[in-house]
Amino acid sequence: MLDRTPFHYDDGALFCEGVALEELAERWGTPLYVTSRHSIEDRYREFEAAFAGLDHFTCYSVKANFNLSVIRTLGDLGCGCDVNSAGELFRALKAGVPGNRIIFAGVGKRPDEISYALENGVLMLKVESLSELRSIDRIAGDAGLTAPVALRINPNVTAETHPYITTGDSKEKFGIDEAELPEVFTLLGELRHVRLVGLDMHIGSQIFDPEFYVAALTKLLDIHSYSKGRGFAVEYLDIGGGFPATYDPMKPETPLSSFAEKLVPMLKPAGAKVIFEPGRFLMANASVLLTRILYRKRNHIGKEFFVVDAGLTELIRPALYQSHHEVISVRRHDETVVADVVGPICESSDFFARQRPIGDAPEGELLAVMSAGAYGAVMSSNYNGRLRPAEVMVEGSESRLIRRRESFEQLIANEVE
Repeated sequence: MLDRTPFHYDDGALFCEGVALEELAERWGTPLYVTSRHSIEDRYREFEAAFAGLDHFTCYSVKANFNLSVIRTLGDLGCGCDVNSAGELFRALKAGVPGNRIIFAGVGKRPDEISYALENGVLMLKVESLSELRSIDRIAGDAGLTAPVALRINPNVTAETHPYITTGDSKEKFGIDEAELPEVFTLLGELRHVRLVGLDMHIGSQIFDPEFYVAALTKLLDIHSYSKGRGFAVEYLDIGGGFPATYDPMKPETPLSSFAEKLVPMLKPAGAKVIFEPGRFLMANASVLLTRILYRKRNHIGKEFFVVDAGLTELIRPALYQSHHEVISVRRHDETVVADVVGPICESSDFFARQRPIGDAPEGELLAVMSAGAYGAVMSSNYNGRLRPAEVMVEGSESRLIRRRESFEQLIANEVE
């Protein structure tokens, strides 16, 4: 089990903080997401302490986990939000985060989303193309407003991560290419309804080596100097997120201090406020997905399977990214068995673990899929007519429901016969 989580065994039973997971499954059923409030708070404070020597503003990347209680927990600590759609903006506002603590990102913002962001006074809209810059100017002008914008620069840095979560390579769709910058700054000087307030980069997720940030930030700082030469006073430098979280004990996360040691000396002389956008770092190990063993079976070649009641509809990361998640028995078992942990979905990719040592738990007992707090519930689906699971938040010895399990009626609520 991961050391960096609030989940621990007590007298042979797995707990979240002070609550036994078996009790939560009995009360709320399975599959069930269980989230530790204290874990979220502790990770946020850890992040703030690492960069305390820098004038900065942390904006939680809402796409990692957009439950209202999660956003509110961070918002109450002073954290802002990074959103990628009108729906995420709505959630952040609903959770009590004011517009001036929200930044709106996304490579394909619709006109109505841009209007919604401007109406709610977001801190900035990130611009990812010349066309989008013109669109924001027109929409702001129609509303009689001036839009605060930040240019998202594609630094053409390829980080050592899964290709689906690298975002700073020029082969990908994100950001403005360096070659376009003279044209972009010329256009900024001509448009009357936008105001450049920031420069932004984001090179991907699960970046373990700080040197990738150094390479990208070097380019961003060069562009910052260039913008000054063009007469623009940039208030914010946004270096994105991507700070790693431990999923596999064999690949522990790089300490934040290693990033701070490299980045703070580079950023301090710039004279701009730094924005960070952690998401996975804050949330990955704050939650587990509880699932019940429906069946155990062994095939003719002796391969063992645990068939559980959760699947890729609840946690798609192993199927989509080939991601590693620890899977442990909720009751401690001295004996283990090497098995596949698979779900009920009619896809061969519906598995949480392949040929892993698992506690020798019988049918009817619970397993916990660890590190499920980021990109878990938010990526769930109704494929196979599945109901999205309930979510529970634990604080000390107390627990409360933060999302009800879907009903059959909700599956068809928006359909018209």
